[in-house]
Amino acid sequence: MALLDVRNLTVTLNDEFDKVNAIDKMSLTIRQGGFHGLVGESGSGKTLFAKALMGILDNRWTVKADRLFWQDNDLLKISPEKRREVINRDIAMIFQEPSRSLDPTAQILEQLEEVIPNSELGGTFWGRKQARHQYASNLLKKVGIKSQDYCLAAFPHELSEGQCQKVSIAMALARKPKMIIADEPTDAMESTTKVQILRLLQKFNENQSMAILLITHDLEAVAHWAKDMTILYAGQSVEAGACKELIHNPYHPYTRALFQNLSQFTQQADHKTPLQTLKGTTPPLQHLPIGCRLGPRCPQAQKSCVQAPKASRIKGHVFNCHYPINVRKPV
Repeated sequence: MALLDVRNLTVTLNDEFDKVNAIDKMSLTIRQGGFHGLVGESGSGKTLFAKALMGILDNRWTVKADRLFWQDNDLLKISPEKRREVINRDIAMIFQEPSRSLDPTAQILEQLEEVIPNSELGGTFWGRKQARHQYASNLLKKVGIKSQDYCLAAFPHELSEGQCQKVSIAMALARKPKMIIADEPTDAMESTTKVQILRLLQKFNENQSMAILLITHDLEAVAHWAKDMTILYAGQSVEAGACKELIHNPYHPYTRALFQNLSQFTQQADHKTPLQTLKGTTPPLQHLPIGCRLGPRCPQAQKSCVQAPKASRIKGHVFNCHYPINVRKPV
């Protein structure tokens, strides 16, 4: 069963002089209990896509889609208030730089208690305060923080970045969501803390069938932890499918360029061996190419690439390319 089904989502920046499609016809499907990776370079639109789903973009942005379903409910056909209610109940988002997303003027206990719904607290009205404190302590224990009392009494600046991220995960779990969107949850963290955070997300995914959307530019992390993957380039979805399939049999030239270097880090290479890269640089938002946005850098590009390619599907493997690679043509 599909929890989230997005078809041709477009996010437009309403600039003073022009309108720019920062995300152009993006599609993504996440099933119940799925662990999905959203991969792309910095500035490719990963975080923008997540914010559009959560409905937290300001008035400069316009969000349109052919389909935006959550558990077979069309979010585009309900009021903004009802949509916000559904999202707050079923979806939680973890932001990058957790120490900044937490309130620096409030203790962790106060911030945790604020997000705990009354429906999760038992007992009488007079016992609510003690029950809320115990629930907050249990949340910290669930995410692997051992010294709960110290953490609850601390301010964010008194905790490490890894502990702040675990607190953010605990806050996300307070309402028992059906899906967590983790936006660069391990950015700039040391390797041991990074593994702890990703293992924590995997535990909730496996034990509680909680869907995870992992947004990152860390290919190795997605390849190891996620089951499915969608790859973004300059606001366009280029390829999506099972991680193993995309790594070993990519259909899009950009996907192949990404994973060609991943294998070099796990194998012995000669000194000063050059990395295989595409020529050119990622286009800025103000000067996006028409049609396929990879076109000016793509080794497969031809005249027809000035038209945006339509999505093609082969056994669950979706790609957007006029001239795909590794695809056997019918005889």
